[in-house]
Amino acid sequence: MTHEEKALQYFTEGANCAQAVVLAFKDELGMDEKTAARLASSFGGGIGRLREVCGAVSGMMMVYGLLKGYDDLKDPDAKKAHYANVQALAAKFREENGAIVCRELLELRKNEQNDPSPTPRDAKFFHSRPCMGFVQSAARILEEALNE
Repeated sequence: MTHEEKALQYFTEGANCAQAVVLAFKDELGMDEKTAARLASSFGGGIGRLREVCGAVSGMMMVYGLLKGYDDLKDPDAKKAHYANVQALAAKFREENGAIVCRELLELRKNEQNDPSPTPRDAKFFHSRPCMGFVQSAARILEEALNE
């Protein structure tokens, strides 16, 4: 099963968009399911349904940072190189999906943004929301970047 398929499966089982992407890569991260789910739990709905950066994008960046990030805090060149790669991942997601911000992706009005209540995962949700595609896109983009 590809990471894209795993991410979709986790999402349809109830994971938020960030969790779905992180959980799809949990084995590569050496992380158990509970830890991976908790790590990404705050980032669904554009950070706790604030509708900021898409959770799928946040999940993609968490995984990328854990696998390819820099850890020498005094190395500006490593930081610059990492940020360039992060920006490239975001640009690829934006190119495929039109934005990286949740409210823009979902075309929400300002008064629809901050309700912390999760949307029930029912047939209407899966039919009307494009989130499954965003989760798949983020997982595929990340997998391609990690394989380069």
